[in-house]
Amino acid sequence: MCAVDEATLASRPDPETPRRRGNPVKRWVTGAVARPWFAPIAILACFAAAAAGVVATNPTDDTGPTSCLFKLATGFDCPGCGGTRAFYYVLTLNLPEAARHHVMAVFAAPFIAWMFLAWAVPRLAPRRTWRLPTFHLTPGLLTVFLSAWAAFTILRNLPWEPFTFFYV
Repeated sequence: MCAVDEATLASRPDPETPRRRGNPVKRWVTGAVARPWFAPIAILACFAAAAAGVVATNPTDDTGPTSCLFKLATGFDCPGCGGTRAFYYVLTLNLPEAARHHVMAVFAAPFIAWMFLAWAVPRLAPRRTWRLPTFHLTPGLLTVFLSAWAAFTILRNLPWEPFTFFYV
């Protein structure tokens, strides 16, 4: 017989105690990373919930005061002003009204959708050999878009024609 010291006996788990398999949050996160389809499905679920909320609340019904803090404080339209109403009109397929409320958001929407699909398709169908071409935002392109958005924000707040068309 071999002798077993007390330190070895103390380090062994009690056979009656259930074994724990580590931190459950860590297991969930690492499990989600191991499933590449999880992130695209989660983003689509959040987008669907937001779209359902916008359609259900109908932001074009102007019965109450504005909730935009920038507009309340300054009286001017902010860079995102009209974006929710434009999103509502896109969801209800009224593109002329959507563009009237926020033309920059309507312009950017197809590019954002394309970038999401180019990212999500390989994760949802990893065994496929085809991929969508990716749309790369270079610093110059991003600067042009943000400059156009800034110019749009300034022009939509000018109080004379033809800029009053963009006032929402």
